[in-house]
Amino acid sequence: MVAPALASDRSSSLTPSRRRHFTPGASNGVSWNEMVGHRAYLFRFAQRKLRDQALAEDAVQDVFEAVLSGRASFEGRAALRSWLTAILKNKIVDVLRRHARFESLDDDESGEHVALEVACPRPQPDEVAEQRILLARALARIDALPPGLRETFRMRVLEEQSTACVCRTLGISEDNLFVRMHRARKHLLS
Repeated sequence: MVAPALASDRSSSLTPSRRRHFTPGASNGVSWNEMVGHRAYLFRFAQRKLRDQALAEDAVQDVFEAVLSGRASFEGRAALRSWLTAILKNKIVDVLRRHARFESLDDDESGEHVALEVACPRPQPDEVAEQRILLARALARIDALPPGLRETFRMRVLEEQSTACVCRTLGISEDNLFVRMHRARKHLLS
């Protein structure tokens, strides 16, 4: 961002092409109409960065307020749009800092230990034991299926063989394979 300076100090050193953005006698060096002409561009820029329409609108309004209040002044060293965009980038950083969400591992207001609530993504030992029990039960039920259904189910589901391979190995049609799979599932769910 360009360091703030009084607009009248720089007016004499500006080239004629740069003076068109410069309003002599104004404390900020930019007219309201010139700024509003860049509003749509600034809003789209902010919305792309923030991904929130309300925050983008607030950031653009903050830019206009900074320029109008004199906290930033246009010296004419760059195009007006570039200068406004530079101010907007700083406002976006401010918005992101304000809205950053960090979870504290310190005690919360109720005195409870929030740090103890941080969960490990891996299953806990009791969950692993429960999963092993369920797997053993499922395998026992599969073993209890009638031989034709058991072999079909084992090859197709447990060994993940293709339909064509299972049909070829067992010497059955695809229709018969689907009937056997249906019956096996029905037995397992009963």
